[in-house]
Amino acid sequence: MRVLSVDPGREKCGLAIVDTQRGIVALGVVPTSTVGTVARDYVRQHRPQSIVIGSGTALRTIREALAEIGLPIAVFPETNTTLRARARYFQEHPRRGWRRLIPTTLQTPPIPVDDYAAVLIAEDYLASLLNPGG
Repeated sequence: MRVLSVDPGREKCGLAIVDTQRGIVALGVVPTSTVGTVARDYVRQHRPQSIVIGSGTALRTIREALAEIGLPIAVFPETNTTLRARARYFQEHPRRGWRRLIPTTLQTPPIPVDDYAAVLIAEDYLASLLNPGG
């Protein structure tokens, strides 16, 4: 199964295409005003079966922008995704030099991690579908 996941925000949104077989297929952080257009491009290029949106800020606006795409839309809790996204970023981009000495919880990634938050929303959503009781 493949989903388009969106971490909604007032100014920017994280987008991710996540597949149960291939993992992360695509990532991006885009201005909220362009999320509908970019999401349509992602759908054309990657053919997800559904869209999952985090239940956070600007949910209503994002849901309206994505409704025209015509795929089923699910809203899923995004509990702690920002903190988890930072940790995921540092896991995939190991710190170097003196930064290795400072705990990751005290550091801010050099780029927005909204796309990693979208990945986590997708992974949590897909896990809930595959293991509904757990």
